Formats: sequence, structure tokens, C-alpha cells
Amino acid sequence: MELRDIYLARGRIGKLVRRTPTEAAPFLGEICGGEVWLKLENQQITGSFKARGAFNKILKLTEEEKGRGIVTASAGNHAQGVGRAAQMLGIKATIVVPGNTPMVKRRAIERYGVELIVHGDEYMEAERRAREMEAEEGMTFVSAYNDVDVAVGQGTLGLEMIEDQPELDVILVPVGGGGMISGVACAVKGVNGAVEVIGVQSIASPVMYESIKQGHIVDIPLDDSVAEGLHGGIEEGSMTFELCRQLVDSFILVQEETILRAMGLLLSEQHQVVEGAGAVGVAAILENPERFRGRKVGIVISGGNVEAELLREALEKV
Repeated sequence: MELRDIYLARGRIGKLVRRTPTEAAPFLGEICGGEVWLKLENQQITGSFKARGAFNKILKLTEEEKGRGIVTASAGNHAQGVGRAAQMLGIKATIVVPGNTPMVKRRAIERYGVELIVHGDEYMEAERRAREMEAEEGMTFVSAYNDVDVAVGQGTLGLEMIEDQPELDVILVPVGGGGMISGVACAVKGVNGAVEVIGVQSIASPVMYESIKQGHIVDIPLDDSVAEGLHGGIEEGSMTFELCRQLVDSFILVQEETILRAMGLLLSEQHQVVEGAGAVGVAAILENPERFRGRKVGIVISGGNVEAELLREALEKV
């Protein structure tokens, strides 16, 4: 993956996705004594950054690959990106989601006319079922993270951030399977190698953190999380593991209670509806304000597809 690939991806998907705002967050600046900017991918089409990678990947498929139909596994947001791209391009799509996928995301997926299958309790069970369908039915599998074209598409948001705020010192990026942070880090460090890139995960699902720490991809017990978009394991041999080892400077783990508080603050102070996975970077500021004192910080707000009940719970934490 190279910076040139990300520029080419931007040209490919530019008319199909939004250039989302990079917006100042004064309330966070006051908390940490720095300057904080939010990349608002909750305002992206389908409500998540995932549309970028899905469009880039599917536009690059051959006619033969499209003709076989596509299958994917997703915690919800990638599925919506794939569904929208498949609908626009007239491709048959099957989506497998785990049982912890919120109903708001399931309903949104179904609107794109895809076949929706709910399988397993967490993401890796859904992914294994999608891989079985790939083998059994000859469908084309589109990974949510373990694919260069997907990660390159996600990297386009990093280009936008560094163009909007070229003097950023550090960028906080939510991490699940590692596709977004791989692309963002490649884009940002390709333009300015001095920018520190920090991955953020919930303490309930720290798979990439533990994998980097132990030097190989690990399978660990997971707890329930309000950041279900980051929940689940990493496919053995995933290219994102090596990219994270090379490009990500450090990781921060945040508490579930802090993620909820971050969601509530984003709604009450910034007037932004943000899901748990999208709020972990803000949670990192809340838990580690001194680490960012005097620095210019960018935070990727990765999505806004959240149940109203969870938002009400988040507001109670403010």
C-alpha cells in the first residue's frame, strides 16, 4: 500500500462519497489543554467511513467477480457500504452479521435490497460463515478490513484530514480489524511522517492491541461492548496486523463507561450523533488529558449509526 494508491482511490470514489468536515471541538480542547479537531465520518453516506473502502473495492472487481455475486461479513457499517455500492452497480450481495449487530444497522442494511443473514454471537463467527459461502457458492468475498483496496479506500479520509489541518501533531483512530488505521496512517505519514498515529480500542475487545503486544495475531476472550463496531477478532494472516506494526505509533485502551460519556458529550457539546466505535478517540482524550496537553489533535469520528436507547444512556453519563 502506497500513498499514490490512496490518491488514485480518491479519484475513483470521489463522486460517490462525501468529503466530510474536519471540525474544531473547543470542549475537548479545554479538557486537554490542546487543540482538537474531529473528522466527522458520522456524516458520511451510510453514516460511516466504511462506504469509502467498500466502493473502492467493488469498483475494482472484474466483471466475472461481480457476476458471481458478493458476500461479506460485517458488524453493520461495512455491510451498509457494500449494500449501497452493490445496489448502485446492480450486483447481487449477501451480508452476514453477528447477533450483536444493533437493529438500527440491520434495518439500514436491508433497505439496500441485499440478503441479510444473522449468524453467531460475534463478528468472527459471522466472518467464518461468509467464508463458507464464498467456498460453497463461488461468491466473491469482500473483507471488512483484510483487503488492500478496502484499506486504501479508508485512507482517503486521512488525506482529507491532513489537507484540512496540515499542522496536526497526532491523530487518534478507532481500531477493530485495522483496515481504517492502516489506510489513514499510510496517507498521513506519507504526507507528513512526523504525525503520531495512535490506535484506540475498548478494553472489552483489545484484539489488535494484544496482538501487537504479543507479536502475533491472538484469539482472546471478549466482553460485551457499546463499541460493537470494533468488536471481534482478526483473521489469521491479516495484512492489517503487519501494517499496524509498521505504521501505528502506539495504542490506547479505554473503558466502556468512558465511551458512553464520550458519546453523551459529543451529543450535548458538539451536537453530533456518534456510535460507540466512533467515540473511542474522544474517550482517549477524557482518560488521558495530560498526554495531549499543548498538542494539535485530530480524532476520527468513524460513524453515527446508533440506537436511540443507547444515546439516552450516554447522555445520563454527562
